[in-house]
Amino acid sequence: MSRIKESPDKAPDAYMPDHTVEMLASPKWVRVYFSGEFIADSRNAILVRQRGRTPVYYFPREDVRMEFLEESGHARQLSGFGEASYYTVKIADRVAEHAAWSITDPESQAEALEGTISFKWRQMDAWFEEDEEIYVHARDPYTRIDVLQSSRRVRVELAGETVAETERPVLLFETGLPTRYYIPKVDVRMDLLEPSKTHTECPYKGVASYYSVKAGERVYQDIAWFYPFPYPEVGKIQNLIAFYNEKVDALYVDGEKQEKPKSPWS
Repeated sequence: MSRIKESPDKAPDAYMPDHTVEMLASPKWVRVYFSGEFIADSRNAILVRQRGRTPVYYFPREDVRMEFLEESGHARQLSGFGEASYYTVKIADRVAEHAAWSITDPESQAEALEGTISFKWRQMDAWFEEDEEIYVHARDPYTRIDVLQSSRRVRVELAGETVAETERPVLLFETGLPTRYYIPKVDVRMDLLEPSKTHTECPYKGVASYYSVKAGERVYQDIAWFYPFPYPEVGKIQNLIAFYNEKVDALYVDGEKQEKPKSPWS
């Protein structure tokens, strides 16, 4: 008898064998900006995926400003790829040590990458897909986000107190991650929330700000967050508050206590 499968609780790369390299011809125009110059400018970039790692762009050598790259003398083995030789990126007085690399002795599964150039994301000034700047890391084409308004009744408890309760949440479904319940501030006990200095970036949603919650005799650090200025694609979550399902004492949806999900934040 056939069986209806539940939605996957892991991103697609979780089902890839260890060290397997998946290479995708990117349809996007991709550029890398450093010290006032586009040092890579390609319509033929290769997006590389590997289990447990964020996606990485590799560029054909002819699409890279090689005059700004100097061999650093550093080399290392990259698991699943082979031997990589590193470059220092230098433009005038700006120097980024070991900020680029090329696969010089590839494993069989990575032969198509031989001679291509990749860059360390955070050592560059900016990255662009088409004319839009992107952040944190290259976006994974297998990651999808759906943001849906709902009339489910959601209640969040900590230390025996109800810290949020609403019948108008916005639910965010993201590939491989737990459902997140974004709650209007008027339905949150804001008197229990303390602003945090913590900020995180998401390549799909934007920059998040955090709250700690003081409940009972304890302060729960950075247990809730919101996006003051989310990317337009997820604009419906703007300024709504979400709590870590994994960390609260209980989260109820339509009166049913939810099982705590397993995630990187468990």
